[in-house]
Amino acid sequence: MSTTGVTARVTIKSPDQMQELGRRLAPLLRPGDLVLLTGELGAGKTTLTRGLGEALGVRGAVTSPTFVIARVHPSLTGGPALVHVDAYRLGGGLGEMEDLDLDVSLPESVVVVEWGDGKVEELSEDRLHVVIGRAVGADAPGGPGGHPEEDVDDVREVTVTGVGARWADAGLPELEIC
Repeated sequence: MSTTGVTARVTIKSPDQMQELGRRLAPLLRPGDLVLLTGELGAGKTTLTRGLGEALGVRGAVTSPTFVIARVHPSLTGGPALVHVDAYRLGGGLGEMEDLDLDVSLPESVVVVEWGDGKVEELSEDRLHVVIGRAVGADAPGGPGGHPEEDVDDVREVTVTGVGARWADAGLPELEIC
């Protein structure tokens, strides 16, 4: 049975801030960590992963793995590799994901799975789940009572939840991005 750890929420107002959030999350990660990214097309999942890769010091440009399904970015600094997976086109759940050998990569890597919700949770009882949603209506900074100079299309509400004992013990830092 999974134990839910702490949850942190942050408002992100630009792609640069989304990448910064990835840089802020990276020091919390260690080999064996599974990160699930959930959000609609264009929400910023790959942008966040780009920040993770930058802070982890991995080789290669972090781009969407949509057409190759998975990319491995080895560490240039002696840290864990980043395995970046896009499960959008995979409909077979964990069985189809097993063909990617993620269970082999997981112990020595940080595995980030876009669109993995409902498909890869069985890989690890401990995981970080990042949900990216568009801010709408009164919640959007450019909405009622907000700041009209901010581009509402770029504003995201991000919820980071640690699932399992590892995250219950570790907790999450303040994630506010300025």
